[in-house]
Amino acid sequence: MNNNVIIMDCERINEKTDLSKFEGKDILITGATGLIGTYLLYSVYVFNRTSSDPIKVTIVSNRPLPDHLADISVESWLSVLHGDLSDVDFLHSLGMYDAIIHAAGYGQPGKFLENKLKTLTLNTSCTQYLLSRVRHGGHFLFVSTSEVYSGSEDIPYTEKTHGVTMPDHPRACYIEGKRCGEAFCNVYAGKGDFKVNIARVALAYGPGVRPDDQRVLYSFIRKALGGSIEMLDAGTAQRVYCYVSDTVENLWNIMLKGKEVTYNVGGISHTSIFELADSIAKILHTTVKISQDNDSKMNGAPQNVDMDISKVNGELGKTDYVPLENGLQRTIEWYRQYFA
Repeated sequence: MNNNVIIMDCERINEKTDLSKFEGKDILITGATGLIGTYLLYSVYVFNRTSSDPIKVTIVSNRPLPDHLADISVESWLSVLHGDLSDVDFLHSLGMYDAIIHAAGYGQPGKFLENKLKTLTLNTSCTQYLLSRVRHGGHFLFVSTSEVYSGSEDIPYTEKTHGVTMPDHPRACYIEGKRCGEAFCNVYAGKGDFKVNIARVALAYGPGVRPDDQRVLYSFIRKALGGSIEMLDAGTAQRVYCYVSDTVENLWNIMLKGKEVTYNVGGISHTSIFELADSIAKILHTTVKISQDNDSKMNGAPQNVDMDISKVNGELGKTDYVPLENGLQRTIEWYRQYFA
């Protein structure tokens, strides 16, 4: 199937990163069939096309690979392990790796609220075990979330902002799981045996998702393709979206050049949920129907998500971000090819 949009995005990622440090190395990527994992894999694919010593990647999946990974599933540098990372026996079957990127963990609220215990396990005990599978002098990247700042009114969130939610919060399985995973990372970072980084990612979007992805942006695209977007509320909640190629560019550079442990990884595209729906509707020449329901927070979702990304911009030299309209057009173009 046609992945030209993803490949072109990953060619731009590779212009701004130097993956040669990982040539000939063994990398394990969890969550590789998700949005961020897809772009991590395709950026390796683009790099390996011209490398004489390819990066070797092992991915873990507990269900069949999505269609958009079919093109690279036959590559000799890629190995696929089918198993469940919340299964202790499967975890203990894993070998040692030069680098591990732990991106598994149900980034979709609908998914993590349906699988609370597994969400906790993937971010806690699984994270601890994966940290023990990194070779001396290697790298470990934990893909965390802006949700660790939940409850704070100190917006935009800096890396020093304290989240203030309690363990009985409706989204605690995700929030507290990520916090605990970060705690494990900081313990191992203190040992100094290998490089450890934490990336608190917020609202990445773009091509490379499964057709049942429940996040609001993809729900709006599906509804628009079906005729119109019906809002569940007035859509006043504020968000700052980041196109996935910008997210993954920053993730690679955090591993390669980051001098500190923890970084915010977000975007600059400020929008309300209603404005997001309206932008998608205009691209697809359809309409938005606004609910008369009050804006009650669904499942404890924050009213405003906005991170200070000055540290990653200043230290890693990130200066350009894909505008929301351009990112939505690329996402919709890809989405139509696969699911329309």
